[in-house]
Amino acid sequence: MDFDGLAIFTETAAAGSLAAAARRLHVTPMAASRALAALEQELGVRLMHRTTRALALTDEGQVFLPHALALLEAREAAIASVQPGHEGASGLLRLSCSAMFARKIVNPLLERFMAENPRVAVELMAVDHVVDMVAEGIDLSIRIAVLPDSNLVARRLVDNPCLLVASPAYLARHGRPRVLADLKNHQCLSTPARPHWTFEADGRKTRVKAQGRYVTNAIEAIHQASVFGFGLAVLSAWNVAEEVERGVLEAVTLEDAEPETLAIWAVYPTRRLVPAKVRLFIEALSGHLRG
Repeated sequence: MDFDGLAIFTETAAAGSLAAAARRLHVTPMAASRALAALEQELGVRLMHRTTRALALTDEGQVFLPHALALLEAREAAIASVQPGHEGASGLLRLSCSAMFARKIVNPLLERFMAENPRVAVELMAVDHVVDMVAEGIDLSIRIAVLPDSNLVARRLVDNPCLLVASPAYLARHGRPRVLADLKNHQCLSTPARPHWTFEADGRKTRVKAQGRYVTNAIEAIHQASVFGFGLAVLSAWNVAEEVERGVLEAVTLEDAEPETLAIWAVYPTRRLVPAKVRLFIEALSGHLRG
């Protein structure tokens, strides 16, 4: 079976567009169309309904898609099994994570990872919302959260302690909160997706409304706003460590509660036949975070 056709088919199903699949695989749209047509001819069925404006899987395409993905995974695993060391890591690695995590953690790591794995290319989606991994064709997503149940596979990498922080200028103007109840009298910087903050007190979790005049959908914007003195923020310790050390931000310790400790998770679509590029990046990231 033609693996080029399989790759075009699975990428087109993920991207929703033959042109997008062609761009991802670095082939021309004409070549992608021919490869898909050749695969359909080999199978003797139509896998996709294609028009100039829309594309959708046929019933046969829906049935064949998981088998196509398994064939591609098996091919990569077979190649990796006979190649020593890192030579088995190849292909395009599609990652997703928050913009701030990309800037402070992932990009510095990728410089070394890509040097050690010269046959791996990386496409990074840096966004602060949860990505549909299957629809977007993402190999690996790094998430900092309490994960809901899903069909995805998640590996816990490290704890992610958080800090309540504010600038010295803000604290000088508004005072320093001493207990959890004091937060209602302060400007709390939040996102629409996370309008409440979770704290741990006496072994129990407590949610408080993060009320304030400034709301943004970007964690990086909250980080910057806290430095500028807009208000209090709950941010990952790795995110604010540099500013706290320089005195640009101060960690605020409450007497009766502390911010909930989350975790950093590596999330991927399937446990079966995890590609070498994904497995090696997870190991590199885990070691980087623990170090």
